Amino acid sequence: MPARPADHPAPRVRPFRRSDRDQLTDLLNRHAAAVLPGVSASVNTVLGSLEQRPDEYVTDPWVADRATLVAEDRSRLVAAAHLLRYRDDADVDPSYRGSGSVEWFLHVPAAAGPADHLMAACLAQLATWNTRLWHADGNLPVPGVYGVPGPWPHVRALYERAGFRHTGGTETLLLATVRELPTGPTPHGLTVDRTLGDLGTRFTARRDGHTLGHLEVDTGLERAERRPRDGALADIADLDLPDDAPDEVFAALLARAAEWLRWCGAVLGRRRSGGPRPRPGRILVQLGRRVIQPDGDEGA
Repeated sequence: MPARPADHPAPRVRPFRRSDRDQLTDLLNRHAAAVLPGVSASVNTVLGSLEQRPDEYVTDPWVADRATLVAEDRSRLVAAAHLLRYRDDADVDPSYRGSGSVEWFLHVPAAAGPADHLMAACLAQLATWNTRLWHADGNLPVPGVYGVPGPWPHVRALYERAGFRHTGGTETLLLATVRELPTGPTPHGLTVDRTLGDLGTRFTARRDGHTLGHLEVDTGLERAERRPRDGALADIADLDLPDDAPDEVFAALLARAAEWLRWCGAVLGRRRSGGPRPRPGRILVQLGRRVIQPDGDEGA
């Protein structure tokens, strides 16, 4: 940032106010768009996520306290953070029980100084809550943005300056337009049925009455208040194939899913865990899917 004039007030760290909602939403959407093209959240979605995350139906009921802090510089919101305290009760998973979390931390890359001041306030709040363990994440209320994505080196550096270290896994986010996915008839002797699955629309491959595997796509990512600006997003929410399944089985599942998604005008995404590339992921890359978020840590 440019040198601060002698009479310029220092950045101010304070609790979030409702009047910050537009600037906070802009800051959040700039971070989200650096990870997934065109993804954004509405003001209502951002405000609602500060009070609860119903999409996090496993972990959100464990939350006991929430706090959102911001740093402003000359009336501009340059950094913001959302904190959680998890209950210290028996029904909470041991890895969360009694812990605190910087659920996300966002800041203008040039505002490292104000961000450090805000982080100090965040750590002080976690200490006030008497939490036993601290986590750091980048879990935004938009599809596919969580952990510490590769396009956020300024956030990673901030977490490291604050003493956080990466101990979780690493995932890669793949993206393709539906027109890049395979087309054509299902191979002879193979059938693909469409049914409702646990996480979305399920496509199940069968041969001679035997189930070979299934793929589920979630086309419900584009809620009216949380919408990509250009087109729609879908996610491979579940993929279950045995290691010895022929490549044609996955290709057939993907082709039938692609037919369905073309009616939605969707762009398809899938998360892949780190380490050696599993076979379905390799096929996806061969079919033209782009790696758009390399080296994104799941959390710190």
